[in-house]
Amino acid sequence: MSLQSSGRQQREAHGASARAEGQRQQEEEEERREVTLFREYLRIRTVHPEPDYDSAVAFLERVAIDLDLPLKKYEEHWQYDPFEAVKDAEGNIYGRGAQDMKSVGIQYVEAIRRLRDEGKRFPRTLHLLFVPDEEVGGFRGMSLFVKSPEFKALNVGFVLDEGLANPTDAYTVFYGERSCWWVTVKCTGHPGHGSRFITNTAAEKLQKIINSFLGFREKEKARLDCSACMTLGDVTTVNLTMVHGGVQYNVVPVELAASFDVRVPPTIDLQAFEQQLESWCREAGDGVTYEFAQKGMDQSVTSTSESDPWWGAFSAVCRDMNLDVKTEIFPAATDSRYLREIGLPAIGFSPMNRTPILLHDHNEFVSEAVFLRGIDVYAGILPALASVPAVPAEH
Repeated sequence: MSLQSSGRQQREAHGASARAEGQRQQEEEEERREVTLFREYLRIRTVHPEPDYDSAVAFLERVAIDLDLPLKKYEEHWQYDPFEAVKDAEGNIYGRGAQDMKSVGIQYVEAIRRLRDEGKRFPRTLHLLFVPDEEVGGFRGMSLFVKSPEFKALNVGFVLDEGLANPTDAYTVFYGERSCWWVTVKCTGHPGHGSRFITNTAAEKLQKIINSFLGFREKEKARLDCSACMTLGDVTTVNLTMVHGGVQYNVVPVELAASFDVRVPPTIDLQAFEQQLESWCREAGDGVTYEFAQKGMDQSVTSTSESDPWWGAFSAVCRDMNLDVKTEIFPAATDSRYLREIGLPAIGFSPMNRTPILLHDHNEFVSEAVFLRGIDVYAGILPALASVPAVPAEH
């Protein structure tokens, strides 16, 4: 096909499209208003898996205004729209990411802006990283980035990552985190009709597996509840999160499976813990196997010794600013694990005290005062860390 004929066809197609749109507009001008409104509503794609509810709500708002009718929008469990960043009369700023962790990102930015405007210069370079995929494991985010030549070129010595809010006057600092194990146990057994007492079924084995996992869960919960010195990061949590299998009501299935989210603290022998999982499977019967969707094996922690140059610089600033710091093992998982795994010291720290922990929760918020105070905190901490002399590992 020649370029000339191709261009002509494109112009003809464009002309046809314009004529079709003009015809549609003419039809809508001639048809009844009710029909036009109905057709407009139909054009809003509200089907799953990606429904455009925002456009639908905007459409209905316009209809309500046109009819001079009162309108009230309900966000399930949210006092305000989670993406409107409402600030209430008390100065609380609501929104998804208010704590986790858009607040910290902007606190970094504003602290660096302040230091730059003051003309500050440091022996070390400060790098800001905004990395995707953390909420779903970081496998295509930080996990890949730390292996890249671009990351290696940064010559990183120390890392600050996210922490958690603290409802008390204290600030929580996390020097390690639990290993995340996502495990699915598959149970196979004899199939048959649902009207019979089939022996050695997958369901009987699955029941034993669930009892073993959740029985262990209760023991760990009791350990946490009975010790005032322990935090969530010091025990192993187990949660049944998915159950799979079955064909129909009257068929005993040949296979059933259960998936568990297990978080293991760095004080636990991971090989010994996996042997415990193996024993639960053996005890459940034949044909019981397990596989991991995620199996973190690195148990590195960052030093909190005052003799450590990084911790010494961080903690000295906290003392100077009268910050009450509590050190813990992070109960969930962050990108810090990928940095500790390659030998970098990293701590999780979000300067949000006097704030309930609401990450991923309804009505997530941070107060304006706490947010602004966090900028002051980072403006003190960043210069201290950027001024740490070369450490032995860097020679």
